[in-house]
Amino acid sequence: MRSPVWHAHVIACLAGCTALVLGVTGTVAHAQVAQAAQGRDLGRETLPVSDGWGSEGTGTTGGAAATAEHVYTVTNWAEFKAALKAGGDAPKIVKVEGVIDPVAEGCASFAAAGYDFDAYLEKYSPENWGLDKDLSGEPADSPEGLRAASAVNQDKAIKANVPANTTIVGVGRNAGIRGGSLQIKGVDNVILRNLTIEAPLDCFPQWDPTDTDTGAWNSEYDAVVVYGSTHVWVDHNTLTDGRYPDSTLPTYFGQTYQQHDGLLDVVRGANYVTVSWNSVEDHDKTMLIGNSDSAGPTDTGKLKVTLHHNRFEGVVERAPRVRFGQVDAYNNHFVVTKGQSYGYTFGIGASSQLYASDNAFSLPADVSAAKTLKKWNEAPLTAENNYVNGKLTDLIAVHNAEIPGETLPSGAGWTPTLRTKVDSPRAVPGIVGGHAGAGKVC
Repeated sequence: MRSPVWHAHVIACLAGCTALVLGVTGTVAHAQVAQAAQGRDLGRETLPVSDGWGSEGTGTTGGAAATAEHVYTVTNWAEFKAALKAGGDAPKIVKVEGVIDPVAEGCASFAAAGYDFDAYLEKYSPENWGLDKDLSGEPADSPEGLRAASAVNQDKAIKANVPANTTIVGVGRNAGIRGGSLQIKGVDNVILRNLTIEAPLDCFPQWDPTDTDTGAWNSEYDAVVVYGSTHVWVDHNTLTDGRYPDSTLPTYFGQTYQQHDGLLDVVRGANYVTVSWNSVEDHDKTMLIGNSDSAGPTDTGKLKVTLHHNRFEGVVERAPRVRFGQVDAYNNHFVVTKGQSYGYTFGIGASSQLYASDNAFSLPADVSAAKTLKKWNEAPLTAENNYVNGKLTDLIAVHNAEIPGETLPSGAGWTPTLRTKVDSPRAVPGIVGGHAGAGKVC
């Protein structure tokens, strides 16, 4: 008979993936834990009680209650979208086997008849078009009109609407979605787990001559967007630019041909979201919580999001940028790699109430801890017990001393209560490094 101690360790591992670090010992015990994990059905698991804002009220159960006829295994994008539509809002589990890709045939498959990128560049170059007028008045048969029509084709193809009461889960260690955009929009009770999600590549970015003094390319499509939805759990995924990091993107008109938008955005009155144990990698505009300063009517009192035990590496900014919401960020590891482009980690936006504690930062010598915070608007935050390169650091004090023109007030005005276990920030790099991301659900 297995001992009560063994059972306690298994339960701890299933709840939070820390038990293997903290202490099941012996070859037999490790084998038993592995066997127990392999026998689990991730699609039937629900967000643990008190595990972040997603556990508030009714909690987040996704499709755990699905009957057998509402459990689908899919191997391509068409099957995936069909499974999401089947059965309406009845609880469903969609299991993704392998890598599914709505852009497998390439960007050319979305191009409208007559679209010619070289003609687009020729007509709208600053030399020919100038920088004082946008392209909104261009007719349908113009290069811009044909670009817009092509973009509509891609939009229809790569977006997948996720219904209420749904769990989407990857099977095994190598399941993923390449180039799709998951739209969790206006629904309740969704779980997304164990997937490697490669950010969509916008095939048809728009040139805006009036964006800044030099013009800019603007792209669409978040990898995952939570829009006006409640009770969402995003857990043990890897979110990344994958095959197409920004460093590989070309330059036109002297500006980067930007083909990426966000990785995970929570916007427009969304509420009660837990984002846990994810690996977020190599992206620029990573995560918005609240997407507009003017969205107070929909966002005030909402956008309650918990981020814990996530690993952010090689991201430029917005990890996250917060507006309006009470956001709890704890036990995350933020890694800035030497030589990468880096703007900031936490963006303090309109009416935000960020509570950031017990996090770990790994920064190269030429990046000051002061840059981890960025003030966009006057808003209070709490930042306590955070460690930078293994040393306890008052992020607000360092920021205010080095960037006095952006002085930040301390004290978010609330204290998180929905936390299961807070690890020592000194231990966070090891714990999160070993267990965050797809294929690492212990």
